[in-house]
Amino acid sequence: MQLLDGKKTAEDIKNEIAIEVQAIKDAGGKVPHLAAVIVGNDGASLTYVGSKVRSCQQIGFDSTLVSLPETITEIELLAKIKELNEDDNLDGYIVQLPLPKHIDEQKILMAIDPDKDVDGFHPTNFGKMALEMETFIPATPFGIMQLLERYKVETAGKHTVVIGRSHIVGRPMSILMSRKGNPGDSTVTLTHSRTKNIEEFTKNADIIITALGVPNYLKAHMVKDGVVVIDVGITRVEDTTNPKGYVITGDVDFAEVSKKSSFITPVPGGVGPMTIAMLLKNTLLARKMRALK
Repeated sequence: MQLLDGKKTAEDIKNEIAIEVQAIKDAGGKVPHLAAVIVGNDGASLTYVGSKVRSCQQIGFDSTLVSLPETITEIELLAKIKELNEDDNLDGYIVQLPLPKHIDEQKILMAIDPDKDVDGFHPTNFGKMALEMETFIPATPFGIMQLLERYKVETAGKHTVVIGRSHIVGRPMSILMSRKGNPGDSTVTLTHSRTKNIEEFTKNADIIITALGVPNYLKAHMVKDGVVVIDVGITRVEDTTNPKGYVITGDVDFAEVSKKSSFITPVPGGVGPMTIAMLLKNTLLARKMRALK
């Protein structure tokens, strides 16, 4: 069993980006500029956005944090989105989700300029991804593809089972794993909450990518020997023996499933760190694309 170490791989990618940024600076060019929009004071969102800002500083990006009150109206937020779209100094930006309930998330995401949509959520970019055109790939699926590529995990001709059909992870992963190329060329089964007898699919899977959000859902009896397991799940589970009062747990019963796996991601330290690294990679791509205009 080999760990797919997302923490180390993410640092490698950040270092590669930092070298490119330094080369841009040395040539007198404009360094990439990423903005993050956060509405309200959700603790998890603040932590995540703060990590993005620190990562920008680490690799030499310019960064802007746009912090807005939870009481902002949808119209006011759309006006801010328009302002960011028209800001020539900005290469890309993300709107941190979730948004307050009185704001239509879909309407906000649709308003983002696809050329600055470094989260890769806009239908224009999602469609380009499906058509195998150059575009921004959603950061978590992009990170998974990088892990598979850098650890030389064989995917061609393999049966990949994706658990979960979210627009952020499950559905894009089903598309990416079936695309031509490496990683890719898999035969993909997309399972979800309405799939009957998921175990029948997972037992025959060469690769399992689970993004369900149910702690320890995937058990050892549900997988075959030599399986590759990518665990996107991340849930706080109460643990009175831990000083924090909780432990971070994935969708996979790691202790048991790892014994049957050829490759597996840990939680934490697997897919999670890759997400921010790939957001930075998308922002660098946005800068390059804007420089060609």
